[in-house]
Amino acid sequence: MRITPRRLALGMSLWIPNLFSGIRIRRFSDDWTHATVELHVNVLTRNYVKTAFGGSMSAMTDPYFFMLVMHQLGRDYVVWDTRGEIEFVKPGRGVLTAEFDVPRERAEEIRERAKGGAKVLEWFDTVITDRDGDVVAKVRREVYIREKKRVTAARS
Repeated sequence: MRITPRRLALGMSLWIPNLFSGIRIRRFSDDWTHATVELHVNVLTRNYVKTAFGGSMSAMTDPYFFMLVMHQLGRDYVVWDTRGEIEFVKPGRGVLTAEFDVPRERAEEIRERAKGGAKVLEWFDTVITDRDGDVVAKVRREVYIREKKRVTAARS
């Protein structure tokens, strides 16, 4: 079965770590350039002072840049998330949203840099906002990209 953006969004929303963390994937765009993720702050996802737990905000941003890059580049590339940074700006309450964008042009530029097995470490930025559009946190994620080595059959 071919993975579609809609199936992936549904599957990721039902995946146990996201489901019980209040994380819902609202959509992946059909061209794999955009994703929208929500965090519902509730009794399971809030901290001692009843605002969004920092770990939940980090989790809601973890895999999405690498997934967008991976789907755009295809199976000939190794792509994974290597590290992240988060700066908390204000307490998060209610429903928080993060938007992830990897334009086609940027994916193509990464493809060129990763040709021949070169290691590429690329930073991506997003913000987490509340229902009023106020920034709750600024997030950076680093993604590792490398073209896979091609195995060729030896000729006799």
